[in-house]
Amino acid sequence: MDLMNRVCKPYLDKFVIVFIDDSLIYSKNKKEHEGHLRTILKLLKKEELYAKFSQCEFWIPKGSEDFVAYCDASIKGLGVVLMQRDKVISYASRQLKIHKKNYTTHDLELGEVVFALKIWRHYLYGTKCMVFTDHKSLQH
Repeated sequence: MDLMNRVCKPYLDKFVIVFIDDSLIYSKNKKEHEGHLRTILKLLKKEELYAKFSQCEFWIPKGSEDFVAYCDASIKGLGVVLMQRDKVISYASRQLKIHKKNYTTHDLELGEVVFALKIWRHYLYGTKCMVFTDHKSLQH
């Protein structure tokens, strides 16, 4: 992760996000995305780093299908899963800080939804997303 962060530094949070051994390249349209992909692949080649193309998804077509997020909270932490076409796109979790352990169940359950929407905003922007939670007062 540190190596990829250093290599991609000029483009981080402009159109690239690096998480452990995964890189997400995001764009507004297909033409821009092709340019971003070309830039990153040239950069990787220059640094003698290689991507395994069999494990790459180069783009998710617009309108391919809605996203589904499953959220759950406990007194220990928050856990969320993002899915599309019944396949896991991403997992995320985090421990609660000491002061947040005193939050009400309602606030924790709502906090997990906010957590999911914040970390996956690049996937969800401009799409429909169904969020599932097990807390009755948040269900609509």
